[in-house]
This record gives sequence, structure tokens and C-alpha cells, in this order.
Amino acid sequence: MAVRRRLRFSEEQCRATCRELDQPEPAAGGSCELLADDVGVRIYRLYDQQSGLYEYKVFGCLADCPPRRLVDFYMDLDFRKCWDRYAEELYEKTYDGKEVVYWEVKYPFPLSNRDYVYIRECREMDVNGRKIWVVLAQGVSVPLFPERPGIVRVKTYEQNLAVESDGKSGSKEWCACFHEGCGKSLP
Repeated sequence: MAVRRRLRFSEEQCRATCRELDQPEPAAGGSCELLADDVGVRIYRLYDQQSGLYEYKVFGCLADCPPRRLVDFYMDLDFRKCWDRYAEELYEKTYDGKEVVYWEVKYPFPLSNRDYVYIRECREMDVNGRKIWVVLAQGVSVPLFPERPGIVRVKTYEQNLAVESDGKSGSKEWCACFHEGCGKSLP
């Protein structure tokens, strides 16, 4: 008997993320600020008046990285611990039938470390004959990971990632992240 996997995110959330690959530039006249434009990657920042948070959007092409490898890179927590010197703690545990990620990020003095608790999902989709991988993540609050003294909990965390082939040996990527919602002032 096949085990049916509980999906965490809706089909529409995934499809909306896929559509962003077709419109990598922010809308004309919008309030996006271009932060970086280098080696085929653009990073934008947009202030959300309602939440008071920044949304970061990234679009780019990685010429030598096939889509499946890029998605594996995002999903492999053990590999991230090998290269990310700021990942103080990073692991996944099951809570209420869902895999929940705990991630503590080191910050330099005088700032406090930040931590994230989130669920995530990766889907491979066929969208009008295009093979697109979607990775969605969203912050959650679960008793398995209570807040820790001296560490600032990032309470609002969301990430949407879409990756497809660039038609050669690389990848086209679009990503949006909200992750400034600490609920506290610095540090």
C-alpha cells in the first residue's frame, strides 16, 4: 500500500511561485530597490507597508548548475552545515506528522543569534511542458522548539523558490524571501 504524503502548501501557492519565473523584473513604477546586480543575479528589496517587513527577491541564472543539483543544495540540511559557517544549529524533527526545521544563525557581537522554525516542501511540477521545481517554506510555532533565552526568534519567515533549466546545462532561479519578522528591536 502506498503511503500518501500530506501536502503542506496548496497547488495555487506552487503555481504562483512558478509564474514568477516568467516575470523576473519588478513591476514598472514599483517601490522595489535594486540591491545587487552581478554575475547574472539580481537582488531586489521591497518594503511591505502593511507588515513593516522587507521582502527580498532574487532572480538569476546559474550557468553550470543543473536544476536538480540546485534544488538538492537547498534541501540538504547536512550539506548546508558543511559550508555555512553561520549555521550554529540546523536539523529537522517530526512534529504532528510534519517535518519541522530548526535553524539557528550566528550573528556577530553585539547582535544576538537568530533562530527560525519552519516547515518546507519541494515539488517537481510540469507547467505547460516545463519541468519546474518549487521549494516553499513557512515559519511555524510548535512546542517542540520553544524560544531560547539570548536568541531572537524570527517569527515571520517565508520562502518561495522556483527553479527550471536555462535550456543548456544550467538553471534559471526565482526566489522571494520574507525573514525580517523578529518581533523585537535589535540586537
